[in-house]
Amino acid sequence: MPSDKSTLDPPVFRFSNGWILKNHELQREDLWVRDGKILNPEKLFFDEKKPADIRLDCRGCIIAPGFIDVLPQICVKNGGPHGAGILGVHLEGPFISKEKRGAHPEDYLRTFETGAFQDLLATYGCLDGVRIVTLAPEMKRSSEVIQELTKRGICVSLGHSVANLSQAEEAVHHGATFITHLFNAMLPFHHRDPGIVGLLTSDQIPPGRQVFYGMISDGIHTNPAALRIAHRAHPKGLVLVTDAITAMGLAPGRHTLGQQVVEMDGLNSYIAGTTTLSGSIATMDTCVRHFRKATDFLLLNDSLHVQATYIAGQQVWKKDGFVI
Repeated sequence: MPSDKSTLDPPVFRFSNGWILKNHELQREDLWVRDGKILNPEKLFFDEKKPADIRLDCRGCIIAPGFIDVLPQICVKNGGPHGAGILGVHLEGPFISKEKRGAHPEDYLRTFETGAFQDLLATYGCLDGVRIVTLAPEMKRSSEVIQELTKRGICVSLGHSVANLSQAEEAVHHGATFITHLFNAMLPFHHRDPGIVGLLTSDQIPPGRQVFYGMISDGIHTNPAALRIAHRAHPKGLVLVTDAITAMGLAPGRHTLGQQVVEMDGLNSYIAGTTTLSGSIATMDTCVRHFRKATDFLLLNDSLHVQATYIAGQQVWKKDGFVI
């Protein structure tokens, strides 16, 4: 039966001769896309009897999800030829532990002991566009705040914290679903009380809920052995993050981070005059390559350097000399 789809429908792109991650392994398979959405080719064939309008040869490259930047003071919007889509804002602080504040200035730290969620609103103002909030679950009245944020569809992440495992599990029961840069800015794993790290193997996670965790795989923030431990303990929850600051891509030397001065030396970034790490300056593809080397997660010889970027099915960038 002929398709009743309009000829004005967006074109169907077929990315062939590439590798895609499916069922936890890289497979040779074509990827079909229309209007920025991945299609089921079988449904397309049987329902619409439609071939691809545009076919692109990926020349053996890996077709990977687009890397994500989390930026302040932005509006949520869809991606396209004009640039990347914006998913929302991650607010990391100031409702965090003094002891595990990392590069966050102590004078700016806040609590919600007085008004709970109202204290948070007084600090942040509007929550429009906010998608993730990192907080320390051991803080008084944090459970109330977690519940209110969750009701608004905002992901609550646990981090910059001295919480023990019981406090972390209680936060998950109230709606927390993520851990900010695992192992960094939290109590170290201890066999009697593993702290937030223990959530990876906790038997107190509510049925049907999964805890995800970010890992800074830059070769500095997390030892390869720690990467392997986390990945083997809870592989489905792992999310690679860069924790990159605005100095990423700039020359070595001194730069600013908010009102602070940071010093870059190679892939290290410190609060100037200290040994306190001030985020990372690694790119996401650097973290992917380091993770592969540390965990043997991708069994390929490819260098995993980005060759081209597509947004909503349209090429917006390609490496010089790369032809597709």
